[in-house]
Amino acid sequence: MNLVRSHLPLFLLSLLALAIASASPARAEVPTLKLGTLSHGEFDLAAKRGKFVVVNYWATWCAPCRKEMPELDALHRERDDVEVIGLAFEEIEPAEMRAFLKERPVGYPIALIDVYSPPAAFDVPRGLPMTYLIGPEGEISKRWLGPVTREDIEQAISAGPAAE
Repeated sequence: MNLVRSHLPLFLLSLLALAIASASPARAEVPTLKLGTLSHGEFDLAAKRGKFVVVNYWATWCAPCRKEMPELDALHRERDDVEVIGLAFEEIEPAEMRAFLKERPVGYPIALIDVYSPPAAFDVPRGLPMTYLIGPEGEISKRWLGPVTREDIEQAISAGPAAE
C-alpha cells in the first residue's frame, strides 16, 4: 500500500501528460514522393504545394482501377488546383504499360512502382485501387481503399483538411 501511495503522484502526472498529448492536434502527415514517370519526366510531390494532388495506386488488371481512369483524367484536365498521378502497382514492363495507355490514354503522369519496394511515405496498398488526396500544404487529407469517383474527391476537397 505504501508503494502505491509513493508512486501515485508520478502515476497521476503520467496520466495527465498522456491526456494532454492525446488532446493536442496531431501534426499532419506530409509524405514525400519523387519518382520518374513514363512520359511526364520526374514527378516531385513537394513541387506541387499549393495544389491538391490525387495519388492513385492502380493496376492494368484491376477493373475498378480502369473504371476510375476517365474520371481521374477529367479531374486532372479540368481543375487547375488538382493534379493526379497514377502509381501502377504491378510487375509490368514499360513497353507493356505504354501499349495499355495507348488503348486507355490519360493526361496525368503514370509511374511504374516496384511492388517489392514501394514508396516509403505511403502505406503498401492492401487492395486496389488505393487513393490518397494530398492537400495544398502537402498533408494527407483523405484516403480511399477501393473505387473513388470524381465526386468523392471533390467532396473531400470541399470538406477541407483532415476530411478522413
